[in-house]
Amino acid sequence: MQKYHLSLQYFRERLAHYDALPQLVILGMLSGVITGLLMVLFRMAVELPLTYWLGQADNFESLSTTQHLLWPIIGSCLLILIFYLWPQAAKQVGMVNLFERLSYYQGHIPGRSIVMQFLSATIALVSGHSVGREGPSIFLGAACSSLIGQRLRLPNNSLRLLIGCGAAAAISAGFNTPLAGVIFAMEVILLEYTVIGFTPVIVAAVSADIVMRSILGHENVFDVPSFEINTLAEVPWVMLLGVVVGLCAAVFNHILLSAYKLAHWPVAVRFMLAGILTGLAAILYPEVMGIGYDTITETLWGRLDIQLLCGLLLVKLLLTPFILGLGIPAGLIGPTLFIGAIIGGICGIIGDWSTDMDVSHVGLYVMLGMGGMMGAVLNAPLAALVALLELTGNPNIIFPGMIAIVISNLTVRYLFNLPSIFLSSLQAQGLDYRQEPIAQALSRAAAASLMERNFVATNHLINTSSAQEVLAEAPRWILLQEVGQPATSIMLPNDLQDHITRQAQQDQEKAIQPEASLEPQPPINLLEIPAERFNIVTLSFRATLYEALQKMNEQNIANLCITSNQGEIMGILSRAQIEYYYTHKQTL
Repeated sequence: MQKYHLSLQYFRERLAHYDALPQLVILGMLSGVITGLLMVLFRMAVELPLTYWLGQADNFESLSTTQHLLWPIIGSCLLILIFYLWPQAAKQVGMVNLFERLSYYQGHIPGRSIVMQFLSATIALVSGHSVGREGPSIFLGAACSSLIGQRLRLPNNSLRLLIGCGAAAAISAGFNTPLAGVIFAMEVILLEYTVIGFTPVIVAAVSADIVMRSILGHENVFDVPSFEINTLAEVPWVMLLGVVVGLCAAVFNHILLSAYKLAHWPVAVRFMLAGILTGLAAILYPEVMGIGYDTITETLWGRLDIQLLCGLLLVKLLLTPFILGLGIPAGLIGPTLFIGAIIGGICGIIGDWSTDMDVSHVGLYVMLGMGGMMGAVLNAPLAALVALLELTGNPNIIFPGMIAIVISNLTVRYLFNLPSIFLSSLQAQGLDYRQEPIAQALSRAAAASLMERNFVATNHLINTSSAQEVLAEAPRWILLQEVGQPATSIMLPNDLQDHITRQAQQDQEKAIQPEASLEPQPPINLLEIPAERFNIVTLSFRATLYEALQKMNEQNIANLCITSNQGEIMGILSRAQIEYYYTHKQTL
């Protein structure tokens, strides 16, 4: 058992360093496997009841008119009950909360959030609310991975990367798109691209995909036809599609932010309003209920007429962001894919009508619309492009996909000045997720990675011979403590050496005096001799270098004592060490 604890302690201490790649790979694999299992459970929790009631998952069109109205309302009633019974946990779910936890809580996500997100998202999806399962999946994967780090008491810098691993694993397992999961985690969650960060995230994504395939088999999320762009004359039409998608993404963003202003309404009122609106919309267009992947597939094959597509676009674009803003605890990635697919289907049909050229298959425009909408709403153009490639398995999508995604992103960002929907949501709540370069760099390593371990603890009363023994160890710091008491301050050994030197000189001067008498030397009081002493301010070894710098700035100090999980001092960290790391080593 003692050997196990020593191995775990070494594992933790290695993770404090930015370059602890072997340990990070192990964590990535653990995160991927556990997230994959959780994604299997979540998917079954949603699909099994729907398959039993509807014959196949997401077949809400088979319900009667009365059921279209009542199902979302019943789901809202169940959510109201859960949120009133568990109000604290209800505030700790969703992608916005995930970003808040990363920014303001060093990635610590409570375990009860997993249960609440799983239960509430399952109810919302099974009852037919116009939401997606990808957002809850990402939160579940990230929260589960964060919990692993918390249970192992790992440094906070590794918690952040673990959350990225969980997010990548969730996307990979949900869509069978491991590479898109990796890019999404780096582009949206971690907001950085580093070699050290990429490796464990890749391992997590691949591990989750293997788990999902092993249990549920490999099945494409969408049935995608074969296609390619027929002629370069279609490029202007693809660019127009990007502009239209960008405009719709801006509308989606504005409606969601407007709905957030109703957050002061009681939960019961907001959820019941969401249920009623969804039920009324479903009476006219039942396709808006649930995830809508079956409708996307029908659109990909050009089986829906333009009148139905226009109606679905209007209803889905107005309904989904509004009910999400009201607080329905599910995701928005699936609905953005739905909306983008509908826009692409409409553009493909109109292009075929209005031009004399041989327009590509409508499925091409549907996929371009999906990628453009995802990239514009999430501000994740590279993740959207990779997702298109993995979902279609067709390299012909890359050229038109790049055009549509870039144009849609330019439209929403520079015409409407809108960032990612998640960042916009945080800003609407007075929060921010963006990190300054120094914060981002110093969050990659923990305080324990730089602390000076070469110190000696001694009583503040010490005789000369003992003081010389202390100095003989050549410590970097001396910890001062009273008998039976914890250390109270620290000092530099040079000050003690200077005092001993001065004392020796004084003794020599007395010795040459005729009337000198040999008197026993009093003990040296290290709390009173001329020296620069620093009060002990402690910080857990799990804290990042950025947290250490923040604490130094708050208390106007230059040194911190780094403590273990048991509260024992492990080493001393100075401001100079942090500054040297940032200027010389943080790019490794």
